[in-house]
Amino acid sequence: MGSTERTGLTGLLDGKVVLVNGGSQGVGAAIVRAAVREGAVVSFTGRRAEVGEKLAADTDARFLRADLSDPAQARDSVVQTVEAYGRVDCLVNAAGLTSRGSLLDTTPELFDQHMAINLKAPFFAMQAAVADMTARKAPGTIVNIGSNCAHGGPPYLAPYSTAKAGLAGLTRNAAHAHRFDRIRINTVNIGWTDTEGEDATQRAFHGAGDDWREQAAARQPMGKLGQPDEIADFVVFLLSDRSGVVTGSVIDWDQNVLGALD
Repeated sequence: MGSTERTGLTGLLDGKVVLVNGGSQGVGAAIVRAAVREGAVVSFTGRRAEVGEKLAADTDARFLRADLSDPAQARDSVVQTVEAYGRVDCLVNAAGLTSRGSLLDTTPELFDQHMAINLKAPFFAMQAAVADMTARKAPGTIVNIGSNCAHGGPPYLAPYSTAKAGLAGLTRNAAHAHRFDRIRINTVNIGWTDTEGEDATQRAFHGAGDDWREQAAARQPMGKLGQPDEIADFVVFLLSDRSGVVTGSVIDWDQNVLGALD
């Protein structure tokens, strides 16, 4: 019988230096693992030292403790990566805040928290990464982890949806601005995904029990929620040269077709 171990794609990121912001858990951690598997030298950020250090030990990636709500720390994650490895070839912005708030009950403080993590942090990390790439006159790739909420979202995710819509606009603007620098920038708008953070959110905000995953999966067209490792493989492909010339794309990675009606 053949091995059941995942062998990866084709060494898509051999020799690349990759920074994953928000990489200590969930989709970000899956991207860290996939990038290491595909041959990259990887650094990643997170707020919780014990979680980040465990992933670093498991993958040989480099953990940088950072609070990305501070734009200086978002920029510094790139600076530290460049100092350690001489450059940054690829950036992934995977950090996300999904705390609930509607138009009527969102406070200015909650709104600012969403803007800080979901929009300002990617902006200033991209700023620093693109500055390194252009200074070296070298190509690079950036992938932002967005959300299908960028198209509108449910009423209880008003500030989140607003920030993710902004991220889509930022992606297109930056991709256009730096297309002749050969810096490709894309966003993957993911749908409902099975992560540790989603489990905590469902329990904290929606009174979910231990079987919420099974109940949610049964309502989905493919019979399951989105899986972080599948998203990670797609992100690695977009980071790699094999994704060709694609830039400025905001790709809906979901099993429900937005805009289609029965």
